[in-house]
Amino acid sequence: MSTEVATQTVVETRGLCKEYVMGTMVVRALRDVDLTFKEGEFISIMGPSGSGKSTFMNMIGCLDRPTRGQIFLEGNEVSRMGDNQLAEIRNHYIGFVFQSFNLLPRTSATKNVELPLMYAGKKNRTELAREALKKVGLGDRMDHKPNELSGGQQQRVAIARAIVNDPVLIFGDEPTGNLDTRTSLEIMALFQDLNRQGKTIVVVTHEEEIARFGTRIVRFRDGRVEKDELVKDHVDAREEIEKLPPPEDMNV
Repeated sequence: MSTEVATQTVVETRGLCKEYVMGTMVVRALRDVDLTFKEGEFISIMGPSGSGKSTFMNMIGCLDRPTRGQIFLEGNEVSRMGDNQLAEIRNHYIGFVFQSFNLLPRTSATKNVELPLMYAGKKNRTELAREALKKVGLGDRMDHKPNELSGGQQQRVAIARAIVNDPVLIFGDEPTGNLDTRTSLEIMALFQDLNRQGKTIVVVTHEEEIARFGTRIVRFRDGRVEKDELVKDHVDAREEIEKLPPPEDMNV
């Protein structure tokens, strides 16, 4: 990757604030957050409950609008866009992976992955969806429904759905929260693989061990950035998998 591409700004926030009115109280979820994410970074967002980390992800993921401040995606201000414009941004530029997978229960893995392609009006949807499933190691599970898949496999389907439109940004909101140790490592290995391919990854987590798979940690507290640091002891997920005892069930 060239120096020019590696230093391109993907996300920038300026004076980002988010307030919620609850009765007579005003809850300040975000307070003047200034952050810049470069292309190819792997950022872990951490903080205690109520720190503002999930609110921040919702803001830069175009799922919500700030009360004040600005959000730029690849230099374009998205913080004042309308609902239709934001939906377009989310579908074409952003991929989401959630803790609860959010898969349609009566639909095959392939059809679940096709959904973003359908919203984008793309052709060859089945072919593209199956290619994405192969990339996450589910070439032999394409026609299975979620209830026929393990938790790890369901999360792989969610990752395939997130990458099928070739997004600029991939967000993970506690993506390993419902998974065992080995499966969590396998999911983080997939994120690291995507990052090595040049994708910008932003993962919200409360687990220090998960955060160490990234290259940068941004810590929130009381709606502000408490600390922003590069990961000195960066961990390779595949190396961690090799240290584990053989799994009892290889079907993860």
